[in-house]
Amino acid sequence: MGRRRAATDPSYPRWVWIAAAATVALLIVGGAFVLRALIFPDSADGPSAGNGSPPSTNEPLAQDSPPAVAGSSPCIALNILTSLENADMARDLAAEYTAKPRNVDGKCVTPEVTQEKSGAAAGKVAAQFPGVPAGDRPAVWLPDSSVWLRIARQGGGTTVPGEGTSIARSAIVVAMPETMASALGWDDQPPSWSDVFKMAGEQDIWERLGHGDWGKFKFGKASPLVSTAGLMALAASYGAAGGSVGGLDAMDLKASSLVDKVRAVELGTSHYMATPEHFLWHAREADDAGNVAEFLSAVIVDEKSVWDYNRGVVSEDGTTKQAGPAPKEPLRAIYPSDGVHVADNPAVVLGGDWVDSLQRSAAQDFLAFAVTEQGQNVVKASGYRSIQGELDPGVAGTGRYAQTLQPLPLPKTETLVAMQGSFPDVRKRARALFLVDVSESMVQDPGANKLQRAKDAVVKALDHFTGEDEIGLAAFSHEGDGPLQPGIVTPVAPLKSNKADLIAKLNELKAVDATPLFEAVSRFAGEQAKGYKDDFINTIVLLSDGKNDTRHPGDLGGVSEQLSHQNHSTPVLVFTLAYGPDADVPTLLQIAKASGAHYYDATDPNRLEEVLGELVTSF
Repeated sequence: MGRRRAATDPSYPRWVWIAAAATVALLIVGGAFVLRALIFPDSADGPSAGNGSPPSTNEPLAQDSPPAVAGSSPCIALNILTSLENADMARDLAAEYTAKPRNVDGKCVTPEVTQEKSGAAAGKVAAQFPGVPAGDRPAVWLPDSSVWLRIARQGGGTTVPGEGTSIARSAIVVAMPETMASALGWDDQPPSWSDVFKMAGEQDIWERLGHGDWGKFKFGKASPLVSTAGLMALAASYGAAGGSVGGLDAMDLKASSLVDKVRAVELGTSHYMATPEHFLWHAREADDAGNVAEFLSAVIVDEKSVWDYNRGVVSEDGTTKQAGPAPKEPLRAIYPSDGVHVADNPAVVLGGDWVDSLQRSAAQDFLAFAVTEQGQNVVKASGYRSIQGELDPGVAGTGRYAQTLQPLPLPKTETLVAMQGSFPDVRKRARALFLVDVSESMVQDPGANKLQRAKDAVVKALDHFTGEDEIGLAAFSHEGDGPLQPGIVTPVAPLKSNKADLIAKLNELKAVDATPLFEAVSRFAGEQAKGYKDDFINTIVLLSDGKNDTRHPGDLGGVSEQLSHQNHSTPVLVFTLAYGPDADVPTLLQIAKASGAHYYDATDPNRLEEVLGELVTSF
């Protein structure tokens, strides 16, 4: 038998050498690509960056290999900034990481997780955390989507790397009460995104299907300025309007024909709220009251939030979670047939000069753990898909997850920024009445009194509106047994025509005496309902520092019944803001709840401007 010649035998033809070398090179490059896809799946602006596709590899995940002995104290303080959505997962990963010995350059490691709304966090990262001591700034940023890495870099975030380590995945879906999804047949046959927006625009659909007791089709979206689900909902609106949810980068987003179509799509929105958690909190309250349809028909959220809701976990403020029994009616996660965007939860080690070499090494050690088999088990138990697309069976059952996804490509940075910047122009217009308490307690603060602060905050809040929004101003108090005054100060009208008058009349307001809270809410909610406009978000922004203090007629039960009844046919959302430590928080909570709106807390008067600014992004 002849001797087997090596591939490098010079007696082989030259083409064999070349083919062998090319094969080896391909194997090396392919292996590197597989490894890179697993650890760094989201390049800065590639055609599929951040699209949520699981890595195309069946390679087993690495095993966690902690040292036998932990490093010495003092431990390396590892600050990790996350989004609201993935904060629980990040904390669970940190707990599992520290449950085993860790040794980074001879030191132990102490991770500390803080959370912030995605859009707000991107702004702070881009500005390098002004006013925050260096020791309190994060070394790791873990937003829920590569969207925010791009937006932060676009905003001047030179400390943000172009790529992140994807930790987990969660699809952006349409969540509906199961009976409603079944009534439309969407539990068996998923709609397209165009179908979703078309249905949202058909406000009488439930009556036509024999469910008139469900009222109007109530469709919610989070703010694209601060929420991943909100921004991806806006991307879906542009995709549906332009005929391709996956082809946003090829569209002229400024074309008037497209903008007009997006505005038409957005008219189906009942109202916006800052985060998905705000919607699900109110849905749970309606479910507890026996009829989730009073508040919600559908809302665009991440699927992990559906899992949270269905297991009884909700959050009133988007920060503090509350666990209770499962809802009477769970939500169904609907995955539109033309694909879904997927939040890829990318972690980056920030390049700021406040991150020293020890923290950088600790951050890399933590992220290496997060993509091990042990770390990914934590990810799946926390309600997410693993980086390989795997699900925990219990999570998938509770959350009604689809087993596989059809991911949409994440648009390029300039597309995302352009869509986000267009929101004030394309969103559904607001028809809002600012209703201000001018009782005597509003001037009892030393220095700058509460009434002046309220005036300043309202003027600042007007910057969030456009000239086509219809805005008005009313105030309430009374002297002795006299009538409520001053009442309507500036009638609701397009802001472009009445802004100067509104500000001038606002600055003329003076404190009077009593607090006829129930009378004021009842009267002005009724007036807003009489002038109800289907193509506007009809609302009242109630700012009060006290409780109902009057002999005028009215009570909380009557006001709540009125608002609940109006909500069925001519919904007027009464957003309430408790201003100052003496505000009647339980009453303001109930008023907001009865109207289907949200309560905001400015019991610390120094937070008024910030809180009112957040409030007016809700419609």
